[in-house]
Amino acid sequence: MPQWLCHQLMKAYYKKDRRQIKLLNECWFFYRNSAESPGSIQREL
Repeated sequence: MPQWLCHQLMKAYYKKDRRQIKLLNECWFFYRNSAESPGSIQREL
């Protein structure tokens, strides 16, 4: 997970901002799915 996303999630959880948490969660799943696609060179361990 990118560092900027971790920081944004921690901030949103600290503020209990449900809208922001949901948005960032969707961003993470989009990022993770695009990184795991067969044509992608970049993969997370």
